[in-house]
Amino acid sequence: MPRGVLLPDSAEPTPDFARWMGSQGYDSIWANELWGHDAFVTLAAVAPHTDAALGTAIVNVFSRSPAVLAGGAASLSDLASGPIRLGIGPSTPKAIEDLHGIPYDRPVRRLHETAELVRAFTAGEGRVEYDGEVFSVQDFPALDGEVSVYAAALGETSRRATGRTADGWLPHMIPFENLGSAFETVRRTAREAGRDPDLAVSPYVPAAVADDPDEAREAIRGHVAYYVGSGEGYRRAVAKRFPEEAERIAEAWRAGERASAREGVTDEMVDALGVAGTPEKARERFERVAETAPITEPIVVVPSNAGKEMAERTIEELAS
Repeated sequence: MPRGVLLPDSAEPTPDFARWMGSQGYDSIWANELWGHDAFVTLAAVAPHTDAALGTAIVNVFSRSPAVLAGGAASLSDLASGPIRLGIGPSTPKAIEDLHGIPYDRPVRRLHETAELVRAFTAGEGRVEYDGEVFSVQDFPALDGEVSVYAAALGETSRRATGRTADGWLPHMIPFENLGSAFETVRRTAREAGRDPDLAVSPYVPAAVADDPDEAREAIRGHVAYYVGSGEGYRRAVAKRFPEEAERIAEAWRAGERASAREGVTDEMVDALGVAGTPEKARERFERVAETAPITEPIVVVPSNAGKEMAERTIEELAS
């Protein structure tokens, strides 16, 4: 089973780190982006040191136009030996409005049109004409680049947009055993649109490895509490299986009771949403998750609350 890895928040794209990351043997290397780091610049630093696919996980569809996203992906393709996976998503009202100063207007439609336009812009031939509800493009040449579009989609509406327009799906905080039923929406919509219904499925797999398994599980608790507490879409995704627990965690987080929110993440939730334990146990658990349908390539994601040492050890221990 191929596997990917998300560059940890503690990483700085120095030459030494880029060489180390490229030597780990992952099939894909992904970079996130919210504030302080540019995903394309980070991946450009890693590109000379690996043949792995390079992906953004994720860049939002508000702060860059589809043309800018396509240009960034095509430029990265020129530097890389492997393919480029442009992971895009609508982000959250907090990030888009309070950080970028852009109205959070029609996020799913914007995701849909961005995916369509990026695929058209990177088709390698022809000229792009597009008349959408959000974007309009008049007569520009397509760019060369081995680029596929992955959509980060949680709700049913955004999953339908993924099926209509994207090459892959990037779920996060959907319990692993619920991925199959959630993916059916993607598959059915793709089939209805006359597209190949077997899109790539690359879920985030929050993972932490430590000699002390409680320390590893605590890192996952912090990760789950943060997302359930701060993102309504994530809370709803988790609540499909853990409704009472998700509500208690969200209430504690909104009240500023961070410790209580973390304590509200049960052992069952840790196992349903992440991988934690000693090296041997974590590897065994990760392999079981990787075999869960419809996953095609799980992505190792070290929680941001894990220290640098835990992050690097987790990446090393879960490499193929």
